[in-house]
Amino acid sequence: MSHHQLDARRLLCPMPVIKTQNRVQELQPGDTLEVICTDPGALHDIPAWCRISGHELLASREQDHDIIITVRVGNRD
Repeated sequence: MSHHQLDARRLLCPMPVIKTQNRVQELQPGDTLEVICTDPGALHDIPAWCRISGHELLASREQDHDIIITVRVGNRD
């Protein structure tokens, strides 16, 4: 299992979710992805996408002007 990072700062909805989805497709189940973005909508959009897509939201927090969301990649059945 590996940890990865995605810089989605300065992208507006729906791009942070689309970039997250595209990056997750390149990863293996169990890998983690830390998404760094600035769009406050991502705090709702990425967790909703995780629920629909079978991935696990591990953490979400705001740091300075950034939003940091960590996702564990689920199985692709």
